[in-house]
Amino acid sequence: MLEIRDLHVKFHNSNREAVGGVSYTIEDGEIQGLVGESGSGKTVTAMSIAGLLPRKQCSYSGQILLDGMDLLHADRNELRKIHGRHIGVVFQEPMSSMNPLMKVGHQVEEVLLLHTNMTAEERRRKAIETLDQVELNNPEEVYEKYPHELSGGMLQRAMIAAAIIIRPKLLLLDEPTTALDVTIQAQILELLKRLNKEYDASMLFISHNLNVVRKLCTEVAVMQRGLLVEEGKTEQVFYNPQHEYTKRLIAAIPTRNKRKEEC
Repeated sequence: MLEIRDLHVKFHNSNREAVGGVSYTIEDGEIQGLVGESGSGKTVTAMSIAGLLPRKQCSYSGQILLDGMDLLHADRNELRKIHGRHIGVVFQEPMSSMNPLMKVGHQVEEVLLLHTNMTAEERRRKAIETLDQVELNNPEEVYEKYPHELSGGMLQRAMIAAAIIIRPKLLLLDEPTTALDVTIQAQILELLKRLNKEYDASMLFISHNLNVVRKLCTEVAVMQRGLLVEEGKTEQVFYNPQHEYTKRLIAAIPTRNKRKEEC
């Protein structure tokens, strides 16, 4: 469904490539994890897929194929048609991603305004229905609220609603649970699992938290300094890592015994 072929990205103000020849595939209905430390190239890879790469600030080459269409070299008008309809994006900080002056419901339904001929009332009904599907209580009330009136977990659910409202083929999730407490984080992960089963949406889940990736993803790819150093089934990578960098990442995962030793 999504195939990345030899992706290279180098920003003009950097001496090295942010992404240095990455290739991998995400199949229909698959949840793929992409892990690595800050600066490893995870987010730049996602930006390239989502059409958010600042092209004037970097050089790039390779291919990013969504059902055969090359996104990396498509013009902006074509990308606008694809973004939202076929690709949904959920960012780490919903408060900074949402317009503080616009009601949540209007932001959730915005993609319908861009990509459908629905009436205002039809868009409203669809937005409320989707807010309910992401398990927000009193979705009619949430629709009328402004972002600052919602908690972090509620805002993240609203962002997910905005991303899935038109049933895209692919969801890009860039550290979507990092700013949430452990309880809310677990709820969001369960929600994503349910959405994956119900809508068969493929997902690219970007995180530095390997425990979260292990709970959600069926496949995982590991990046280091712009390179893809290991990939495979999640359990295989966790229990039998091949690359030294992957081994160090897994060894650094906090465990109950480690926490006791630190105390």
